[in-house]
Amino acid sequence: MEKNVALELKNITKTFGSVVANKDISLKVRKGEILSILGENGSGKTTLMNMVAGIYFPDSGQIFADGEEIVIASPKDAFQHKIGMIHQHFKLVDVFTAAENIVLGLEDEKGFDMPKYVEKIQKITAQYGFELDPYKKIYEMSVSEKQTVEIIKVLYRGADILILDEPTAVLTPQETVKLFKVLRNMREDGKAIIIITHKLHEVLSLSDNVAVLRKGEYIGTVKTAETNEAELTEMMVGKKISLNIERSAVEGGEDRLVVENISCINREGVKLLDNVSFSVRSGEILGIAGIAGSGQRELLEAIAGLQHLEEGKVIYHNPKTGEEEDLRDRTPLEIRQMGVRLAFVPEDRLGMGLVGNMDIVDNMMLRSYNKGQSLFLQRKAPKGLAEEIVDRLEVSTPSLATPVRRLSGGNVQKVLVGREIASSPTVLMAAYPVRGLDINSSYTIYNLLNEQKKSGVAVIFVGEDLDVLIELCDRIMVIGSGRITGIVDGRNTTKEEIGILMTKSDAACMQEGGEGENA
Repeated sequence: MEKNVALELKNITKTFGSVVANKDISLKVRKGEILSILGENGSGKTTLMNMVAGIYFPDSGQIFADGEEIVIASPKDAFQHKIGMIHQHFKLVDVFTAAENIVLGLEDEKGFDMPKYVEKIQKITAQYGFELDPYKKIYEMSVSEKQTVEIIKVLYRGADILILDEPTAVLTPQETVKLFKVLRNMREDGKAIIIITHKLHEVLSLSDNVAVLRKGEYIGTVKTAETNEAELTEMMVGKKISLNIERSAVEGGEDRLVVENISCINREGVKLLDNVSFSVRSGEILGIAGIAGSGQRELLEAIAGLQHLEEGKVIYHNPKTGEEEDLRDRTPLEIRQMGVRLAFVPEDRLGMGLVGNMDIVDNMMLRSYNKGQSLFLQRKAPKGLAEEIVDRLEVSTPSLATPVRRLSGGNVQKVLVGREIASSPTVLMAAYPVRGLDINSSYTIYNLLNEQKKSGVAVIFVGEDLDVLIELCDRIMVIGSGRITGIVDGRNTTKEEIGILMTKSDAACMQEGGEGENA
């Protein structure tokens, strides 16, 4: 084994019942190297790294650290071998300070000495270029600050091998740049860093090498400097696919939905939406960007009749009657019957419109059963729709009769988005429609949204990937803390401009008022 290899996996296999998550995987990461683990959703990336972190135990295979074979049966074992994993969902105590979270669970024979702990934390932050107030409470922190606490927590415990699971999923472009600078400083210090990610452009800009998994198997490792997006995609998917989004021009678009000064308050009296106004036109895609939890979900639910509005109007320009109708006092069913569709894909995909115990055909029928004139439900049309969605979106399912709850999260997502797009909407709202999907399926969804746009549908697209938003959307509206901070032209904006709007202060928003609507 090479002297500078920090971690090596040999023939690692892990199964869950009849499902093979990892099969005979062998790879290595060296000291002073950033290795990206790339693969489609469900390819086994996180499962593999969870075995290195002690969360799962491999069925077979060997793990070596610094040339010696080790056994990792728990996260504690992983820390003893200087391995630390930073998970996508943080594990922090909100009412504790950063320093308290960092040292939580550690044993100190000399007693609890917070000044000493803070001194060590400050040395770590200075060494690698972190920005962190050790005495700040977690509930007062931004997402990037919480992530910093998690990284410093493993460094404080002496980790030389760090694993980061989707580290930029909820960061702004500016925060991502800062994180990458810190990771490069850690690499210069000899740390071995493994990043699990879906974002090809980040892989190419940050990592030294890329290991690709496909359907639980190891495909190969390539040097980042010697590869490109097309080659990596082909390795991931097993075939060549186009990574181009064809954005057509908006032709003769008229206002289809006009939102005027809407506000929404939750049960605790906190404003979720504050005086929001914008419009979306027929034949255009309006993107919505913002830090997670800024009001994106509440905005779409308010339009769909799922959120109570304190004030304001949601004016729908009905293309069939030519009349303006206020959706504010309409029920969700009435709104749907008018042609306004909400394809919302939250983390709980079965919680918004799909019934887990029903099969795919029955879930298609949920949108049409009330139109029937007969005592008996007609299954022919829903079955045809189900077959079309399964074929076009490549839904992986044993049969159309398989209960939706038995499908993977990504396949559940395809069924939901496909059904909503197939319902001939006049307004289609798609929130995070590609979250967790592989690249091939994601671009299929993007093309479907573009087809809707070309047919005159007004599309509202809430996304996390700013590169996709800029490439796909005609206009991009940025929302922060329940207020619109700006609306920009998708063809002329930059990630940096959107990132600044995402972090704009409430005070700045109030001073500028509705300035962004005219952008």
